[in-house]
Amino acid sequence: MQVLEQDLKTGAPGARPVMRQYELVERVRRYNPHTDEALLNRAYVYAMKAHGVQKRASGAPFISHPLEVAAILTDLKLDDATIIAALLHDTIEDTKATRAEITKKFGKDIGTLVEGLTKIRKLDLVSKRAEQAENLRKLLLAIADDVRVLLVKLADRLHNMRTLQWMPEDTRNRIAEETLDIYAPLAGRMGMHDMGEELEDLSFRQLSPEAYRSIETRLATVREGNKHLIEEIEGELTGALAAKRIRARVKGREKRPYSIWKKMERKAVGFEQLSDIYGFRVVVGSIEECYRAVGVVHTRWPVVPERFKDYISTPKQNDYRSIHTTVVGPGGQRVELQIRTRGMADVAEHGIAAHALYKDSAGTPNEMLARDSGAYDWLRRTIELLAEGSSPEEFLEHTKLELFHDQVFCFTPKGRLIALPRKATPIDFAYAVHTDVGNNAVGCKINGKVAPLVSELMTGDEVEIIGGEGQTPPAAWESIVVTGKARAAVRRATRVAVRAQYTGLGRKMIERAFVRAGQPISDERLQAALARLARTSLEDVQAAVGRGEMKADDVVKAVHPDWRGERKPPVKAPRGEGWFGLTRAASLKFRIPGFGGGKDKPASPIPIRGINGELPVRFAEKGGAVPGDRIVGILTPGEGITIYPIQSQALKEFDDEPERWLDVRWDVDEELPQRFPAQIVVASSNAPGTLAQIAQVISEHAGNIDNIRMARRSPDFTLLTIDVEVYDLKHLNAIIAQLRTKAVVASAERVNG
Repeated sequence: MQVLEQDLKTGAPGARPVMRQYELVERVRRYNPHTDEALLNRAYVYAMKAHGVQKRASGAPFISHPLEVAAILTDLKLDDATIIAALLHDTIEDTKATRAEITKKFGKDIGTLVEGLTKIRKLDLVSKRAEQAENLRKLLLAIADDVRVLLVKLADRLHNMRTLQWMPEDTRNRIAEETLDIYAPLAGRMGMHDMGEELEDLSFRQLSPEAYRSIETRLATVREGNKHLIEEIEGELTGALAAKRIRARVKGREKRPYSIWKKMERKAVGFEQLSDIYGFRVVVGSIEECYRAVGVVHTRWPVVPERFKDYISTPKQNDYRSIHTTVVGPGGQRVELQIRTRGMADVAEHGIAAHALYKDSAGTPNEMLARDSGAYDWLRRTIELLAEGSSPEEFLEHTKLELFHDQVFCFTPKGRLIALPRKATPIDFAYAVHTDVGNNAVGCKINGKVAPLVSELMTGDEVEIIGGEGQTPPAAWESIVVTGKARAAVRRATRVAVRAQYTGLGRKMIERAFVRAGQPISDERLQAALARLARTSLEDVQAAVGRGEMKADDVVKAVHPDWRGERKPPVKAPRGEGWFGLTRAASLKFRIPGFGGGKDKPASPIPIRGINGELPVRFAEKGGAVPGDRIVGILTPGEGITIYPIQSQALKEFDDEPERWLDVRWDVDEELPQRFPAQIVVASSNAPGTLAQIAQVISEHAGNIDNIRMARRSPDFTLLTIDVEVYDLKHLNAIIAQLRTKAVVASAERVNG
C-alpha cells in the first residue's frame, strides 16, 4: 500500500485523520447488523490501492475524499452497495481501474453504480456548458436506473463543497454555481432538506461572501440577545401540549443564512424586518396528534393570517408531509411551527434516503421507491421529459426549470391535484395536465371566472382550460411559462409549425420553378432525385427550399440533369396592369402532376392569408400591405416571405436578385376576417385634443392603432406616423377620407414604403 502513514494520520492541515477500515465497518454495523464486513473491507483496500499516492488540492491523501463520502452516506443509513459505490466512485475516472474489473470483484450491481457516477470523458464539446449538460444528462439517466447513484452523487458534492476552499478561485465559483443551480435544488426535490440547505449555504458563502458574512454577523447579534428564548419557547410549547396529553418533542432551530437571504430578496425587506428567524419542529406520535397539536397552539396563541399550510392532507411532490403554522407566541415573538410525526420527520430530513434501502424487503431499491416515493416518481417523469431536449444547453435549462423549490397546488374541475412552481400560469397548468391540452389552449377559467392565460396561479385555484381544435401555441408563450415541460412543448410545437410553413412554401416554389423551366415533375421523380439533393425525404427538400437553404432551380436540375437553365419567357400583362413579380402566372400553361394544376391550367400564385396562415409570412416594415393591393413576395432565406404592395419603393432594392421574387395573391377568408398592417402619415395642428380626434376616427371605423410616432415640424403642426391594422384597401381608404374631413387635420396619406 503506497499511502504514507503520516498522511493517513494527519491529512491536510486542520483536517481530521483519515477514517480507518474498522471505523467504516463499525459505522455501518451500528444501523445494519447484517452488513457484509468482508465486502466492505475488500472495497476499502481496493480504493486505497487504486488511489495510491494521489493527493487532493488540499494536500490530503485522495482516499480521504471517498471515505468522507461513504461516512456521509452511513449517516443516512444506506445499504452496503451504496457505501461501496461511494468508496469506489472516483476509481474509473481517476485511476487505472475499469468497469469490468470492478464488476468482477464486487458484482454487477456495484459496477453499474460506479459507472453511473463516472463523468463522460473525451467528448469533443464546444463549451464547458455543453460538457456540464452532457455529464448531467448521463447522471440523471443513471439515476433513472438506480436512485442510489443520486445519493452518492449528492454526498460527493457535499464533501467537495465542504473542502471548496482548497480549489482555485475560478473553479470554486463554477462548482458553487452548479451546486446552487442543480444539486441543492435536486436534494430539495428529493426531500433531503438538511443536505440541500447545507449545499445552499456553502454555495452562498462562496458566491456572495460579503452578504454571507453580513447575515452571519446579524444572526450572532440576535443569538446573543435571545440566549434563552429558544429554550423558553420549547418549554412552553412542550408544557402546553403535555397538558392536553400530547407527548411531543419540540426543537427550535435558527434559519440558515441562505434561507434568510432568499426571503429578504423575495419580500424586498431588510434583516430587521424579519420576524421568524427561528423555527420550531414539533414531533408527535400520530397524524391525529398533529391536528390536535394545531388546535392547542391556535387556541393558546394568536395565529398569523395566511401562514397555515397543510402538507399532510396535500403532500409535496417530494413526499414532504407536515403542518406549517405561525403564531405570535411567548413574549410577543413570532413563532413558526412545523408539526409532524416521527416518520414524517425522518422523510423531511433525509427524503428518499429515509426509505430503508438496506432492510430486507421485496424488490430492488428502485421498485421500493416507485411504490413508496412520490419524489422518485417525479424524478423519473422529469428525466423522461428532459431526455427530449434538442441540445445540451436546452437540456440544462429544462433541468433548472424543473428543480424549482417553491410550489403552488391547483386543481382540475374533476379534483385532480396539479403541483406547479410558484409564478406558474394556466399555460403551465395545461401542459402539466397533457401536452395536447396545452397545445390547444385558447383560454381558461380560474375558480369559475374567465381569466387571461398569463395569470399567476395561487395555491387552491381550480383551473379549467378552454381548448380549440387545430391550435398552435404562440412562440411568445416560451417566455411566459415557467415549467420545463411547457417550455419544451411550446418550442417543439413552434418548430413543427414553422417547418410546416417552410415546407408549404417550398412546395409552391418548387412547383413554380418547374413551370418556369417547362419541365414535368411528379413526387416519384423527386423521390428518385433525393440522393442528388442530399436529403432523405420530400419534406426535407421542400423545407430547405422554403427556408432559402436550397434553390428551387437546383431541384429542377436534380430531377432533369440535362436541363440547361432555359426558362419559358414571361408574358407581359395587359396594358396598365404591370407585372406580378418576374412572371405573369396566368400566361404559363404547363401541367404539374402531383403538384396541383392541370391541363392548360396555369400554376397559381402563392396564396397569402396573413401572418397566421400556412406560410412564413411577414409584411413590409414601412407601409405594410392590405387585401386589395396588388402584391409581390420577396423571399429572405431563413425568414420566409415579405409582402410588398406592387407600388412600394422598397422593391427597387431587389432588382438585381430576381431569384427572390415570388408571385403571390390574396386568399382572404371572408367568414373569418382579419386585420392587416398599413401605415398612414397625418399632418395635424397642435390644438388640444387633436390626437384624441384622430384616434376616435380610427376607432369608429373599426381600425386598430398599433403604434404612433410624433415629429414636430413647426410650432403649429405635428407629423404623426400611425401604424394601423385594417381589413382591406377599402377599409383603409375610408379611414383616410374621414381623417381628411377633420378641421385639425391638414393632410392624411398612406405610406407606400
